[in-house]
Amino acid sequence: MRLLRKNRLLLLKLLSIFSVVRGYNVLVIALAQYLTSVYILAPEKPVIQVLLDGNLFAIVAASALAIASGYIINNFYDAEKDLINRPRKTMLDRLISQRTKLTAYFILNFASVVFASYVSFRAVVFFSAYIFGLWLYSHKLKRIPLLGNIVSSVLAITPFFAVFVYYGNFATVIFVHAVFLFLVILIRDMVKDLENISGDMAHGYHTVPIMYGERASKQIITLLAFLTWVPTYLLIAAFEIGHMDLFFYACFVLLLLFLFLMWRASSKKDYLVLHNILKFIIVAGVFSILLIDVDLLINKLMMTGYFAALHPE
Repeated sequence: MRLLRKNRLLLLKLLSIFSVVRGYNVLVIALAQYLTSVYILAPEKPVIQVLLDGNLFAIVAASALAIASGYIINNFYDAEKDLINRPRKTMLDRLISQRTKLTAYFILNFASVVFASYVSFRAVVFFSAYIFGLWLYSHKLKRIPLLGNIVSSVLAITPFFAVFVYYGNFATVIFVHAVFLFLVILIRDMVKDLENISGDMAHGYHTVPIMYGERASKQIITLLAFLTWVPTYLLIAAFEIGHMDLFFYACFVLLLLFLFLMWRASSKKDYLVLHNILKFIIVAGVFSILLIDVDLLINKLMMTGYFAALHPE
């Protein structure tokens, strides 16, 4: 019985660690970096060459570790606020002590820089600056209305720029994709402020809905949603993105539904539904990269000889 309790406690602590570092978000970002590399940044290279690229792995690993540490320090500063906004999640997170969280924070940051050093000194500088930016946001900037939302969204897409720089690919279509992603993440961040009004107000956070009201916040979100349709239109009409245009058509409809529901929303539950719609758009966008060229992955695998047995001469 005692062994069963120890195993249960160990499992809960592992779940707590996964919850604190938002493991699912980290995995999605790592997957997005690899899919972006294969389908957008280096489509001419065999897929196995991209997947086994040590430098790319180091960049993805450094990104994942830095992002995980960013979630830890954010959780550290927001512990009391989250007890109001997310009581169940916070009780799970509290299975890990604040001291342990800080220790993990420094270890992950150190490991991130070590992985970056495998690539180049510039990568070390980049990720060191990124880690500092994550800390500054959690400690100071997130309390500033709108600026905190913008900085949060910029930090969310920053790891992708490390991959862009590595491949030296600065095509216009990539920046249009980045603008679309930035706007969707910014909208999601502002919806989170609406969702977390109670905890933010109790702990003196100066978010847009607290300082200027929910209506003003909804007006800004509506403007951002309309701006999101600009890169959506450009990606469909001006660039060759294969069947990924289906994703952007769906986004157009989902954002219309989102705006309709947002102006009717008034409770935390309503805003949680809106948050999940935006989260679905972001995650679906990652997997929709596969639609850019459905045959590309198969062709690349055949080039590496993996399907040679299926196609004997």
